[in-house]
Amino acid sequence: MISNNEMIRIRRQMQRRIRDVVAERRRCRELDPATYPTAAVPSGADQEVCVADNGPG
Repeated sequence: MISNNEMIRIRRQMQRRIRDVVAERRRCRELDPATYPTAAVPSGADQEVCVADNGPG
């Protein structure tokens, strides 16, 4: 069974990975707007993902 500390660590790791991917995609759009014609129009997918901590389980 996964302990509470492990669950918190995994959740934080997932949040970091999501934030890194979002930042990388944003950098790509800024560097090459021709490849991403919708870069000037932010969508819901462009916003940073925040995961609520609802406690264990």
